[in-house]
Amino acid sequence: MSESLLHVENLKKYYPITGGKFGRVSETVRAVDGVSFSVREGETLGIVGESGCGKSTTGRMIMRLIEPTEGKIVFQNRDLMNLSKKEMRKARKDIQMIFQDPFASLNPRHTVEHIIEEPMIVHHIGDRKQRKARVEELLELVGLSSYHAKRYPHQFSGGQRQRIGIARALAVRPKVIIADEPVSALDVSVQSQVLNLLKDLQEKFHLTYIFIAHDLSVVRHISDRVGVMYLGKLVELSESEQLYDDPKHPYTKALLSSVPVPNPNVQTERMILQGDVPSPAHPPAGCSFHDRCPFAMDICSKERPHLKKLEDGRLVSCHLYD
Repeated sequence: MSESLLHVENLKKYYPITGGKFGRVSETVRAVDGVSFSVREGETLGIVGESGCGKSTTGRMIMRLIEPTEGKIVFQNRDLMNLSKKEMRKARKDIQMIFQDPFASLNPRHTVEHIIEEPMIVHHIGDRKQRKARVEELLELVGLSSYHAKRYPHQFSGGQRQRIGIARALAVRPKVIIADEPVSALDVSVQSQVLNLLKDLQEKFHLTYIFIAHDLSVVRHISDRVGVMYLGKLVELSESEQLYDDPKHPYTKALLSSVPVPNPNVQTERMILQGDVPSPAHPPAGCSFHDRCPFAMDICSKERPHLKKLEDGRLVSCHLYD
């Protein structure tokens, strides 16, 4: 943990479901159920999984935009869970976020200049002249022009809006950026441009990324390590090439087998999963994946597996490796 810039331990988020006349809690949705990982300085940790697996909720909890039900979030040896709202606001200077939807994450009533300048105002960085110069510098940095500062978000394309969102995240010179599916709402032709921009910015400013996505090819392009989530839990965590070349968890194998291969002459074996993703309000007993897993054993329906370290250093949550 001393080598890690950010350490997340046993992070949980439960949502109560109320009903009846008196609004009693009848069920609990386990959106995130005991996630643990560390992020080293300067690396990109990719988090992948199906929609609803809890990856975006995990990202928002790290910034405490959503309050965790339980767990630790240690950033630079400080537990963010112990900070007051005022202290947490100061801490957010070092942890910024790029949101998924560039159409919804920018205030349509504000100019681009005000949108990018606002974080600097909140954190009392520079005077008016210095902030204006910083806005112009950031616009040039993300591939826009300084004359765009006086325009409004509706005057830009989706890719340009996401560049504005990236400039806003960079405004206060953060150490960590949580990118919540930053290219999923963009055209394929624009996605590569934004991904290359993020990689260039990381190299230039020595940024640390937590990159959340459901597109496995996008994650492979940008990530140093990849964590795979299923039904609120982390099921595999390993180096990027290691995971893509030799996946260990059955769910990871199924995900990778579904990725289209551009070469029609290359035959790949598909791993078709049976059934649907269970409800997080009614997760299966034991391993949450056992009712869809082609390798399930008797123990899988009885005991929940824990993340264990294999000989090659990766972490896998599966009874096959006990």
